[in-house]
Amino acid sequence: MGKPRHYNAVQDMIDRNVTEGRGDKPAFVDPDRSLTYKALQTRSNQMANMLGDMGITRETRIAMLMFDTVDYPVVFWGAVRAGVIPVCLNTLLTQAQYDYILSDSRVEALFISAPLLEVVAPLLADLEFLRHIIVVGGDGGDYPDLAGLLDRADPVFETVRTCGDECAFWLYSSGSTGDPKGVRHVHTSLMYVAENYGKNVLSIQTDDVCFAAAKLFFAYGMGAGMGIPMSVGATVVLLPDRPTPAAVLGMLRRFNPTLFFGVPTLYAAMLADADCRPENSSDRLRLCISAGEALPEDIGLTWRDRMGVDILDGIGSTEMLHVFLSNRPGDIRYGTSGREIPGYRLRLVDDDGVDVGDDELGELLVSGGSAGDGYWNQRAKSRATFAGEWTHTGDKYTRDADGYYHYCGRTDDMFKVSGRWVSPFEVEQALVSHPSVLEAAVVSHEDREGLIKPKAFVVLNDAGEAGQGQIFASLKAHVKDTVGPWKYPRWIDFVDDLPKTATGKIQRFKLREV
Repeated sequence: MGKPRHYNAVQDMIDRNVTEGRGDKPAFVDPDRSLTYKALQTRSNQMANMLGDMGITRETRIAMLMFDTVDYPVVFWGAVRAGVIPVCLNTLLTQAQYDYILSDSRVEALFISAPLLEVVAPLLADLEFLRHIIVVGGDGGDYPDLAGLLDRADPVFETVRTCGDECAFWLYSSGSTGDPKGVRHVHTSLMYVAENYGKNVLSIQTDDVCFAAAKLFFAYGMGAGMGIPMSVGATVVLLPDRPTPAAVLGMLRRFNPTLFFGVPTLYAAMLADADCRPENSSDRLRLCISAGEALPEDIGLTWRDRMGVDILDGIGSTEMLHVFLSNRPGDIRYGTSGREIPGYRLRLVDDDGVDVGDDELGELLVSGGSAGDGYWNQRAKSRATFAGEWTHTGDKYTRDADGYYHYCGRTDDMFKVSGRWVSPFEVEQALVSHPSVLEAAVVSHEDREGLIKPKAFVVLNDAGEAGQGQIFASLKAHVKDTVGPWKYPRWIDFVDDLPKTATGKIQRFKLREV
């Protein structure tokens, strides 16, 4: 990227926008408040001073368990400005998971949205390293509130002279395959994402308005809701609530964003909503983006036909911070993850690490400057995932002769039937293309003879259909006709919902235990 050795991410994300005349431009807007770039600069200075007043020093860690409001970038960037490391936490975890992460990360302060306090309150007294609890946006009882502390802090601060390769923030992996892992990211990573994916794929502009239903604690949401738009001084719309179809449509109507970032499960849920029509959306929407999991072809085509806007599907990871493989405007093949984007190199390798050819199954490896600096206190997993310049994604893909990548499933999710590989995602795509199906997940399951066969978990558009015997036969026949006779699910469980992480990824490991 050509960054100097000493570089702090706030230089590009906040200070440059003020210097270049965008100080009065809205940086962040939530349903109740807005914050200009100049106000964010001042507030982040106050946040940095506040941390110093609390005795929190450079390279120590604070936890952010906060909803997406204009307070989020204040806390995050104030910490980064001070050389303090914000650890961004999922707001939908269990008490036991918070106990694990807060202990694992050894944070010295917790910044927490008031409604979340009751979830973690029983843990706080027993956390060895935690010294400060600051409540955001509500009554925190005996705990101090963020706004009051900020108001009393000095608005002038000299940004800490960090190195570009120095750790700037942590994100915890979403835990789709087990306990989350703390991924350390450096100061240059967000700008690397912005310069490669933001500019080369999205053509991000200063006058864009970005709305990410994906939350800021999620790597995809952080790039979409902070790194990419802030790199050019664009405006970000924040939704503090859960992104239900009604809530998302309401934000699209109210704020008229030009770019919308969602996940496949949200797009499917919105399409099932009768109010999901162009007149109930933004009239300035130029692109929709999907990541988190592969987007089924049927969902992409249905959205385009109904809403008149394409969805750019791509893949990223917490380890790589954002999207590194994507479809792009004018170059979309629904049902694929697109092609590699500038700034990243991709390989597909077999179980022995040997590169495979076109149309052959392999694990996806990626090389690029946004790769994490390893997992916290997970040396063996760090060495296995971050192998020199190449990062193992754990995703199985094939690449066609035109360079488009076709998702097949996670490494742990793939299985063979009658000696032939079955891609759970391929079977799931076939199931969701049936008009009765809203969502589907497929896992391996042993039959009475101990042979592995596909088993499906299906959420129907009309739950009443599950009681009708013909729906099972109809779905089996549909899969046979669509993707092949050996791939049809031998068992189908009709369920009300599928287990997911808070980022929308289906937790298939839980379904294998059923």
